[in-house]
Amino acid sequence: MAAVDDRGKHRADPGTSVRDVDHERTLAPSPFPGDDGSASADTRDALARASQQATPTAYLSAVAALCTDRLLVPVVATATRLGEATGGGVASDKEAEMAVVMLRTADGRQAMLAFTGLDSLRAWQSQARPVPITLDRLAATAQTEGATAVLVDFAGPAALVIDGEVMTSLAAGHRLVETADGEFGWAISAPE
Repeated sequence: MAAVDDRGKHRADPGTSVRDVDHERTLAPSPFPGDDGSASADTRDALARASQQATPTAYLSAVAALCTDRLLVPVVATATRLGEATGGGVASDKEAEMAVVMLRTADGRQAMLAFTGLDSLRAWQSQARPVPITLDRLAATAQTEGATAVLVDFAGPAALVIDGEVMTSLAAGHRLVETADGEFGWAISAPE
């Protein structure tokens, strides 16, 4: 056991705290019980229409569909420290961290990736691990990470970029809803 003072601070490194582990903790239930990673056909259809029609109504309809669905954010392992080279000259990962994926444009703007289903995520990168999330939480995370856009289904079948005022409203916790055919509004959660 490490030497710890009476305040739980490690004596050799006062910046490190040592605390008892709560072995009774449990994982929160999934907000998407029964999710098998399949994409919603309705969401995919809305993305395809937005791609084909390129109208504001088709775009907003696709965003509204995404607001009712779950997305998958890819998380990949990145080596933080390499081990010794093996006989074949290949270095092994000594330490690795999991990281969300961001794309950077030539002018330095960043977009966070998301996918509607495991098939589109694996078409992009088969080794990425999916993390389920709602669009509003994804937009908030993207803004926190410095991204100016969310890029959905980058590898197809139909990609959609969410940015600007739409992303800002989503990041504030609002969800876009179609109130009538071709008419949209923001659903805002009541304060708790």
